[in-house]
Amino acid sequence: MADLETRIAAAVDRDPAAVTALVELEGGMIGRVVRAEFADGEPVVAKTGPTPLSVEARMLRTLSAAGLAVPEVYHASDDLLVMEHVEGCSEFTPAVERDAAERLARLHGHGAEAFGLSFDTLTGPVRQPNPWTDSWIEFFGEHRLDHVARLAREDGALSEERFDRVMELTSDLDALLSEPDSPALIHGDVWRTNVLADAGRVRAFLDPATYYAHPEVELAYVRWTDTFGEPFFERYRELRGIEPGFEERYDVYVCYPLLVHVHVFGGRYGRKLDRTLAGLGY
Repeated sequence: MADLETRIAAAVDRDPAAVTALVELEGGMIGRVVRAEFADGEPVVAKTGPTPLSVEARMLRTLSAAGLAVPEVYHASDDLLVMEHVEGCSEFTPAVERDAAERLARLHGHGAEAFGLSFDTLTGPVRQPNPWTDSWIEFFGEHRLDHVARLAREDGALSEERFDRVMELTSDLDALLSEPDSPALIHGDVWRTNVLADAGRVRAFLDPATYYAHPEVELAYVRWTDTFGEPFFERYRELRGIEPGFEERYDVYVCYPLLVHVHVFGGRYGRKLDRTLAGLGY
């Protein structure tokens, strides 16, 4: 703890003796998240862990440059990330849901020439390859479903039978998904504990898994995690619209986070993946 206090203080050019407390925060599923409190100034949030935290910093800075409310990054290295402390909670009123829809709709208005990103990102501890790709269907099939299915098979979390069913699904994506008008920048991991709200508005989005995608993949994840309800989707439809057939494409999109969860956690997520694939006819 004393070593961490010293490292955090040095990262923000403060006196280690001014650290009055390190308070454990929620969100340390992969590593540790603490609030460092100082006698002579505002607190900061620090993360440590086994994944390269410099990648998270790059994602936060990418989203900040696009105008999304995220914590300011004060220091970033592979093993230490120090950020602005943002007050808020993860309890959402309809006003918060509508505000979140407006913020994500604006984010999705940031386009690119292709799908992917200029660097590989992370979803939890799992690397997301982001080579620039002209086709969304090709990108989602090869660099999302196929990529994580192979990781899960290699570590024994995904059986050969389930892997084969995912490959069958991937081979049929042309008939199951649609190409968007243009790539959209997404947060990539919008679920309840990654959103802080206060006084009827979103204060910050946390822990992104960013890249340029079809915005439907973000909407599907929001619905799958039950982060926001109808007020969110109504407001988003008003601002950007949702293409007909989203309900049918939803289960295809949630196969990706299901595979990630199978890879990282195993257990019941394999059964959930089974049910989702069966519902799609695989």
